[in-house]
Amino acid sequence: MDDVAIAGAGPAGALAAAILARAGLRVSVFDRARFPRHKLCGDTLNPGALAVIQRHADVASLMTNSDPIDGMLLTGPGGVRVRGEYGGGVAGRSITRRVLDLWLVDRAVAAGATLHEQTAVRDVVIEGGRVAGLVANGFRHRARMVIAADGRRSAIAVGRGWSRQPQRPRRWAIGAYYSGVTGVTSLGEMHVRHGHYIGVAPVPGGLTNACLVVPHPPSRRRFGETGSPDVPFARPAEALENVLKRDPELSVRFASARAIEPPTMLGPMAVDTNAVGEPGLLLAGDAAGFIDPMTGDGLRFALMGAELAAHVVIEVLNGKLPIDRGHRELTNRRREAFQSKWRFNRALRSLVSSPSSVNVAAATARVWPSLFQKVIQYAGDCGPAKAGPSQVLLDESRI
Repeated sequence: MDDVAIAGAGPAGALAAAILARAGLRVSVFDRARFPRHKLCGDTLNPGALAVIQRHADVASLMTNSDPIDGMLLTGPGGVRVRGEYGGGVAGRSITRRVLDLWLVDRAVAAGATLHEQTAVRDVVIEGGRVAGLVANGFRHRARMVIAADGRRSAIAVGRGWSRQPQRPRRWAIGAYYSGVTGVTSLGEMHVRHGHYIGVAPVPGGLTNACLVVPHPPSRRRFGETGSPDVPFARPAEALENVLKRDPELSVRFASARAIEPPTMLGPMAVDTNAVGEPGLLLAGDAAGFIDPMTGDGLRFALMGAELAAHVVIEVLNGKLPIDRGHRELTNRRREAFQSKWRFNRALRSLVSSPSSVNVAAATARVWPSLFQKVIQYAGDCGPAKAGPSQVLLDESRI
């Protein structure tokens, strides 16, 4: 029997495994994929996410396989452009999930965790009225504690009734890698438009990640698609190409660009949770909730949530915290760590959903660009968690 069994070897599961194995615990990690594998993502670690990793690992080799991201370029309707650098010598990293996830998995294995690839986790083991292991590939794997870090559609979190995908918002992402994009710098980019937004980021190897996020159901006339109630894009490549070619900021830059492989589609994106676990079980990563962050904060939430869950597991197994209180303690710690950023991201999400709010934000950016430069720094965790930028966005999103 292991001390800890972890469902999912993505960033959250792998980091939790590394922390727990380094603490001397017997850890097994299960994932249905085989690494390395592709994952749709913005492919950037903001400074806050990088700082979490640095607390637990030597990142020298990660830096070698990634490029610096020095800040963000934000554009809006009417030609609004705000360039915000993190400053003070602080930078994030541009790195594909294929490389990042494998790097984190290697750290976990090096720390002593056992990795089980191509192993699907479908359920948990219940003994004595609490979770006491996983059911993986049809076999029971007993453990003193379980962490579910198996993504937005977590078999465990959904199966136990702790998470669901809300009716609103229902957004879908379509992303692909392109060659031949012009005007790419060391800044990540967010292009906010009426009804959708587009993330653009340089990735190592001279490629560019372009990701379109749109609501469900989409405007079929605008995107030239014939969708269905469950899959809104019958031709995701065409939808992405149409937006890039028509966008006033991006059309010239993508005029000669070519997708190096078919795009990936993901959605609906948002996940709500009723709780982050139960006795013997803790949720981490997207399984613990996902709020469609357009600030590049998704990996930071996942990594820091894994860190918090691992610390709670250590306290439970060391006898410092009763097992039936572990999930409640994790709830409190997540609220303390994330509440201001959750509010900030929800404000941005609400703003993008409203054309009038987008217009107000664009007008504000023209006369007060320094506000949005502060927003960029706050989104990257480059300063204290002040209420200023977040509160302004919240006020505007209600207009």
